[in-house]
Amino acid sequence: MVRVTRDRGQVVLLAAVVVAVALVPMALAYAQLGYEGGSDDAASAPGVDDARRALSASFTGAVVETDGEYDWDERAAAVAAVRADLTDDVARVEDAAAAGDQSLVVSYNGSEATGWAARNCPGGRGRAFGDCTVRDGVVVQRRGNETAVVAAAFDLAVVAPDERTNATVVVRAV
Repeated sequence: MVRVTRDRGQVVLLAAVVVAVALVPMALAYAQLGYEGGSDDAASAPGVDDARRALSASFTGAVVETDGEYDWDERAAAVAAVRADLTDDVARVEDAAAAGDQSLVVSYNGSEATGWAARNCPGGRGRAFGDCTVRDGVVVQRRGNETAVVAAAFDLAVVAPDERTNATVVVRAV
């Protein structure tokens, strides 16, 4: 025979009230802070991903145009050609952001390109290629006696009505 007492039910009810009271301040803090699931990564902000993808595709197309066309001593001309090819595409990316109620400014970042080159270009004994150098935010590498355009670094400044995002992206010619 099972005996049910009213005392147990009251304890359970009291515990539920305590838990509910404890959750109220947490819910208020959550609502006030505008928590968005821990997305602190500026590169995943609206506008940045789209701009990175568009710049990557444009950069790859510009690099294909210069592939094998410039000797190593003509690397400045190779960089100038890539940047000239990207000028219209950068303007198009900025205009597309403006159509979506955002402002986007794209600029080259030479210091990030230099850091990327130091971290990602092959070095040491037995390397297959020459050293990487950076000119105007574009990473080039000596391969044989030709200039290979490897990567470019960009600063992206996105301003929307409710937020501002600054990001730096590096696009590679794959």
